[in-house]
Amino acid sequence: MDYVLSKYIEPGNRLQMQRIVRMKEEEENGVKKTYDSQVIDIISDDRIEVSMPFEKTKLVLLPVDGEYNLFFYTPGGLYQCYARVVDRYRNNNVFSVLMDLTSNLRKYQRREYYRFSCALEMNSRTLEEREVRAVENDPDALMPELPLHSSVIVDISGGGLRFVANYAYEKDSVILCKYNLWVSGEAKEFKVFGKVLSVKEVENRPGIYEHRVQYIHMDDDNREDIIKYIFDEERKTIQKQRNVEIDYLEE
Repeated sequence: MDYVLSKYIEPGNRLQMQRIVRMKEEEENGVKKTYDSQVIDIISDDRIEVSMPFEKTKLVLLPVDGEYNLFFYTPGGLYQCYARVVDRYRNNNVFSVLMDLTSNLRKYQRREYYRFSCALEMNSRTLEEREVRAVENDPDALMPELPLHSSVIVDISGGGLRFVANYAYEKDSVILCKYNLWVSGEAKEFKVFGKVLSVKEVENRPGIYEHRVQYIHMDDDNREDIIKYIFDEERKTIQKQRNVEIDYLEE
């Protein structure tokens, strides 16, 4: 049967879920947690099957009747709805959760990107003032002889990245970022431009600075390749988690 919901959400789509708690629970337990999951099947217009989430390597057993705010990351954008857990079970060595949607699915008006945690080497430098003006019209209008500085990307998305380094850029500066990703079975070099949104020293790590960067002048093909890389890596992570489930069941 062709359900309307399946026009927007597909099996394999990544989702994040946040527990909806009552005021008393929130006061006792602190900040609401967000868990990563994946759509397994669309049962009907108001029922879906998703994978039981993990927290690090530990399976999170969602409580029956628990209510959640769901965010679906799809090629068509970000969708949101509310849902309630109606059942949980094991199917083909995979722990699954059956959820009933308790609100209509809606699309977020602003573009949202799933942020993938990683540890990737990156080289970067600040753009000279004349380069900042030039790259708006010609992304290749750079001075190649200027030195690059090494750093480590700690999360990446289709909209930007976060990296740490033993130096600090100025907030609002424009930087060139160069890094490699494995896309469709091949290593691809990315040369992208970003605006530094924030810089802060990492807690308990003096001299190490965390930078949050938003892409600018991003080529659509590069953006789609970055998103594809993230989806591929997430599938690998999910497969590893399922292997952990199987090993746990066999012990």
